Amino acid sequence: MTPIKKIGLFTSGSDSPGMNAAIRAVVRSAIYYNIEVAGIRHGFEGMINGEIIPMGTKSVSNIIQRGGTMLKTGRSEQFKSPQGRKLAYEQLKKNNIQALVALGGNGTIIGVKEFNEEYPDIAVIAVPCTIDNDLRGSDFTIGYDTAINTVIEAVDKIRETAESHDRLFIVEVMGADSGMIALRTGMGVGAEAIMVPETKSDLNALFERLERGRKDKTSKIVMVAEGDEPGGAFEIGRVIMERYPNYDTRVSVLGHIQRGGKPTCMDRVLASRLGVAAVEALMAGHTGEMVGLIHDDIAFTPLGQSVKYHQDVNAEFIRIVEMLSL
Repeated sequence: MTPIKKIGLFTSGSDSPGMNAAIRAVVRSAIYYNIEVAGIRHGFEGMINGEIIPMGTKSVSNIIQRGGTMLKTGRSEQFKSPQGRKLAYEQLKKNNIQALVALGGNGTIIGVKEFNEEYPDIAVIAVPCTIDNDLRGSDFTIGYDTAINTVIEAVDKIRETAESHDRLFIVEVMGADSGMIALRTGMGVGAEAIMVPETKSDLNALFERLERGRKDKTSKIVMVAEGDEPGGAFEIGRVIMERYPNYDTRVSVLGHIQRGGKPTCMDRVLASRLGVAAVEALMAGHTGEMVGLIHDDIAFTPLGQSVKYHQDVNAEFIRIVEMLSL
């Protein structure tokens, strides 16, 4: 096995809080092991265009607390084609890059999986960075903890104004295919109901819950993942307003606020652990895998098995929400 002398590092797809902490961990641990690091700006597109810069210890100073990604991110239609991946490979070889550390979510993992299959001489380790927490191979993904805490803070404020006006709020959170944000934050804010893509939403059951709730409870919160099949918060709000015109109903879409902000301590620690593990994995000969944390232990999952999947909704969460929201 040829020793790794130079690693290419990039972020791709949607940003998530903690990406900068992971960048810092990869760069500094690589330097600790006398490995060069080249930062690739703007994800796969930057790889194709040769946007490659040297990175040193000082280049990642004072970024652990910052949201977003200093390397910038984006999506690339070019990289989806064999011709685009060939251009990226040529740029990597031109810059003497022997291995890649990819920070991102489902799209990033699909991209590096295809690249690694076509060009196995470039070792690849992926680090899971997505607020959706929907990748197999890690109990939590980088950015998820920050996102759910952002939601909690926002909905606590919504609850205060809801109480003041005796209102029902339909709150939409991110999760086009995953209800992990809605499920956990719904319990955390004491929501009356939670609607997620993983389960078929029964509007009649929602109406029943709203009707049988305490009559003296002046505010109500319904948490909705954006991918829920009735059509998201606005559609659910429209149906509720038609059914209950006497309710003072409002819709609030939290949107991209969930992606921003300073990462929590949990995300900074997770990013630091996984960044170091990615470098050490490459040194040990790992490739074509995603590094994650399972039961607090570092674990590796083949890229083909770590892509987005629908988790079974934790029935215990739903049971507790129904019990405590009465």
